[in-house]
Amino acid sequence: MIDMIYNLRAGDIHAVESSDEFNNLCMPFEKSLIEEQIDVFHKILDCVSDTAAAEMRAAYKAGFKDGVALMKELRE
Repeated sequence: MIDMIYNLRAGDIHAVESSDEFNNLCMPFEKSLIEEQIDVFHKILDCVSDTAAAEMRAAYKAGFKDGVALMKELRE
C-alpha cells in the first residue's frame, strides 16, 4: 500500500536538476569517450539513478511509517 501511495505521489515530488558541477564534469568526460565507453557510462548513470530512486522510496516509506506511529501515539 505504501508503494501505491508513493507511486501516486511520485509525480508531485519535484526532483532537483543536475548540479552545475555534475554537468561540468560529465559533459567533457563523455565527449572524450568512445562509443562503447559511452554505453557503459550511461549504464553506470542508470544504476546511480536507480539507487537514488530506491533510497527515495525507502525514505518515503520510513517517513510514512513514522507518521503512522506518531498518529497512533497521539491517539492513545
